[in-house]
Amino acid sequence: MRIILLGPPGAGKGTQAQVLTKEFSIPQISTGDMLRAAIKEGTELGLKAKAVMDAGQLVSDDIIIGLVKERIERDDCKNGFLLDGVPRTIPQAQAILDAGIEIDAVVELQLADEKIVKRMSGRRVHLASGRTYHIVYNPPKVEGVDDVTGEPLVIRADDEEQTVRSRLSVYHEQTEPLVAFYKDLSAQGKTVYMEVDANRDVDVIASEIVKTLKA
Repeated sequence: MRIILLGPPGAGKGTQAQVLTKEFSIPQISTGDMLRAAIKEGTELGLKAKAVMDAGQLVSDDIIIGLVKERIERDDCKNGFLLDGVPRTIPQAQAILDAGIEIDAVVELQLADEKIVKRMSGRRVHLASGRTYHIVYNPPKVEGVDDVTGEPLVIRADDEEQTVRSRLSVYHEQTEPLVAFYKDLSAQGKTVYMEVDANRDVDVIASEIVKTLKA
């Protein structure tokens, strides 16, 4: 099963990716992991990527797609793979298509911006242990302090409301056009496109996705 997982930050992609990789015995392939591995191994693409990153520039689509092609040829991808964080743009999606990389299903997790802001900006973290709370869904026993140590909880920079809204803006501008791209491919019978309401219990969402993909 070759899957692309789409959705805004905070929609729960990480949780669903864990379920799908386990269910179908496939690896989760993320842009960051691929770049780190290629740089560490000193591959030709890795060295190119390192030079670009060291110069403070964005890694080109050609390098990203090259890394994807290299990665999916490995043995652990014989049952398929789950792409996470790639493609991000229409040119990347087109390049994947042009490279002959077939995608069985595209799963889009849908969640309204305001719900995402509420979900992410309400998170509180105990830095030393990594324990995470939520002021609405999973509050600490005493407001603002860790249940175990009594130490103060903090809001991570990534969870600040303005940061969340900025990330959502980038998602809508860059990644949302992929929805139309893959819906069009689905209409041509070249992949399955699945829209999922992410404003539900994670187990319900996971069950629905797996059931549909296995149908």
